[in-house]
Amino acid sequence: MDTEEQTLEVAADLNFPVAFGMTQQDTETIGAWWEPRRDHIQPSEFILRGDGKVMASTYSNSPVGRMDPAETLVLLKFLDSMAKKNKT
Repeated sequence: MDTEEQTLEVAADLNFPVAFGMTQQDTETIGAWWEPRRDHIQPSEFILRGDGKVMASTYSNSPVGRMDPAETLVLLKFLDSMAKKNKT
């Protein structure tokens, strides 16, 4: 697990929020997995619309299943094209 300082360093250049210090209660709220042996939340990733609603999410208990940046970009382009198509 990253320290708060490491998390702030990673998040400094991002234009989206990054959580730190998630509790087991937070985990239950978002439906993620809690790792009791190491006492931390497993990776939980979300793509949010401009209004804050979740468009897509992943929950993982290992490196497998995490959002790949290139694949995520393909998904975002697809969702954008579908939204544009539905407006016409």
